[in-house]
Amino acid sequence: MFAVTVRLIVTPDHMAEFMPLMLENARASVADEPACHRFDVLTDPSRPDEVFLYELYEDEAGFGVHRTMPHYLRFDEAVAPMLRSKTVVTYAMVQG
Repeated sequence: MFAVTVRLIVTPDHMAEFMPLMLENARASVADEPACHRFDVLTDPSRPDEVFLYELYEDEAGFGVHRTMPHYLRFDEAVAPMLRSKTVVTYAMVQG
C-alpha cells in the first residue's frame, strides 16, 4: 500500500467554494480509480482554513495514475487560486 497525506490551507473567502470541489474529487477518486482504496477529507474547527487529506493507493503507480485523471486535473486547476499552500507527503507501507 501507498499512503498520501495532503495539508491544504485555503484562503478564508474560498472555503465554501472549495469544499464541494474537494468532496467531489475524493468521491470520484474512490469510484473511478481501482488503485484508490481510501480518500478521506478531514477538517478541525479550531483550524477553519485547513483541510487534511488521507489517501490510500494500491501502490505508488496508482497514485501516479490519480494525478493524470480528468477529475483530478479539473479539480487541481479549479482550486489552485483558492490555496495559500499545499503540502504533500507520501509513505510506503513497510508491514501490514
